[in-house]
Amino acid sequence: MLLWFIRYATFLLLLLGGLVGSAVAQAPPAPPAPAPPAPAAPPATTPSLTVMVVDVQALLQNSKAAKMVRGQIEQKRNEYTKEISHQEETLRAERDALQKQQATLSPDALNQKGRDFQQKVNDLERNVQGKRQALEKSNGEALSKIQEEMLKIIADIAKQRKSNLVFQRADLVLFDQAFDVTDEVLQKLDEQMPALTVNFVAATPPPSPIEPAPSSAAPKPKKK
Repeated sequence: MLLWFIRYATFLLLLLGGLVGSAVAQAPPAPPAPAPPAPAAPPATTPSLTVMVVDVQALLQNSKAAKMVRGQIEQKRNEYTKEISHQEETLRAERDALQKQQATLSPDALNQKGRDFQQKVNDLERNVQGKRQALEKSNGEALSKIQEEMLKIIADIAKQRKSNLVFQRADLVLFDQAFDVTDEVLQKLDEQMPALTVNFVAATPPPSPIEPAPSSAAPKPKKK
């Protein structure tokens, strides 16, 4: 009886050991540890926008240098006007004298004097055109110097204010007056360029059109 009990107990132990081993072998693996969260991407930075507005036309009208240039150009224009008026009076007197000579001059002499007079009129017109072009060029060169200095001042102010966008007043319809730096630019422009002397270019009349010379050879008769 004791021997049977021992065998039975051994059988239970072996059975229990098999069941425990089978349970351990069939147990599901432990779940993997969760991956650490990815670091958050830094927020995208948008560059700040700082705007300036400049009234360029006002600067070219109200700056000391611009006013000085305008006065010199007007003075030179008046000188040219007087010179041209004197030449016109001379031509009018010559025209009146030529009209009085019509009855006493031969047709060839009258035609020659008429051609000479017309040439003088053409020369005067080219002289007027040359003076006008000289004034425009002189004025343009002087204003370019003012604009060059103006742009340097605007760039310096934009750098100080860290502005990355500058508008011209004429291109805008509506804006906040706090963005307008025209007065500041004008003050610095008057300090750095209080005067400007215009370098007048020579007034050169444009070349006269070349007229074809009349042919002196008589036309050859056609062969029959």
